[in-house]
Amino acid sequence: MKSFYILLFISFFTFIFSGFAQESDSIQASPKKKESFLNHTSKGFILKTEDDKYEMQIGLRLQLRFAVPDDQDPVTFADFTNQDTRVFKINRARLKVGGHAYQPWLKYYFEYELGSSILLDYRVMFEKWPWLNFKVGQWKVEFTRERFISSGNQQMVDRSLLNRKFTVDRQQGVSAYGLLDGGGIANFNYWLGIFTGTGRGSTQNDDENLMYFGRFQWNFLGREVPFSGSDIAISAKPAGIIAIAAITNTSPYTRFSSAGGGNLHGFEGTNDGQYDVKQFQIETAFNYKGFSWSSEFHRKYIYDNFDEVETTLGGYYIMAGYFPSQVIGFWPKPLELAIRYAVVDPDLQLNGLKQREAGLAFNWFFSKHQNKLTTELTRYTFQDHSLPQEDEFRFRIQYDISF
Repeated sequence: MKSFYILLFISFFTFIFSGFAQESDSIQASPKKKESFLNHTSKGFILKTEDDKYEMQIGLRLQLRFAVPDDQDPVTFADFTNQDTRVFKINRARLKVGGHAYQPWLKYYFEYELGSSILLDYRVMFEKWPWLNFKVGQWKVEFTRERFISSGNQQMVDRSLLNRKFTVDRQQGVSAYGLLDGGGIANFNYWLGIFTGTGRGSTQNDDENLMYFGRFQWNFLGREVPFSGSDIAISAKPAGIIAIAAITNTSPYTRFSSAGGGNLHGFEGTNDGQYDVKQFQIETAFNYKGFSWSSEFHRKYIYDNFDEVETTLGGYYIMAGYFPSQVIGFWPKPLELAIRYAVVDPDLQLNGLKQREAGLAFNWFFSKHQNKLTTELTRYTFQDHSLPQEDEFRFRIQYDISF
């Protein structure tokens, strides 16, 4: 690992000094301004050749967070008893490298979490035609909008209660995807994928069953809603989507996260092929003149092949954001107001069992999502038919900056 950081350090300063040398030669040769081979955009520092056959984007992101009384979403009734902790941490520290090689349509990307030394993403994309592209490697499956949006582009401090229960997270495999634009409302996106279905960092499947994934998205106003929270651009034209996505998988796991495969509360078995999981979700999103909207409705069916028991999970969230400066003259232009309401039912067969989340957040965008401050107040409610109702209020403040 030390050699990795040393190599990165040497490479970075080699690029810097080479850029200085090139700039010096340019000044001596001609007074005309010449574009440097080292530039900076929202994707980070850009290195490229004059023929545009090779390009590399190097970016760093830090996410600093303070939370009280804790930072983890409550999962069980016992999680509400810890009321005296204070959390301050570097929540994420990411190195991102992407670009293209040989041809502009042959792209690559990898993302590394420096804090926990985890390789999160590595993929190669063949994007020559808008209607048919291919991807191979490891990445966050485009199953849900909330999970696929980068943590740096969220409207709230973090994702909702639904994320733990329903995300497919990062998987290894292959995918085909594209945009089918017939003009006007005949505008669609699709994603199809086959994965090992055993989560991030797993190099092989546990049996002969693979994970199969499909997503179909209708851009009913003729424009896509970007995979990013907030309408920072204050869109002059409305954009909206309706999407449906589905997954089927057989594995030892009932949930996934950045740590890899794991199990939801109540599913302790870890045998190969123990759980058949089928799930689907319906999703909406909309942006217009500073207003943004998104929602997801989920169903998840888990069949335990060993105990021969099926459990059905359900949940939904709705979220909206707005820049009130559009209608309130004294409201600061960089300040956004966002709200979210989420409900999770961990077992639809058991009445009276619900987990709820209601959140209010304020985002101050110093430089879009690349430099922002977010404050959030959230109330969690745990309702169990056999236990008294419990509530928890949580306050978090987060600073997110990308270089």
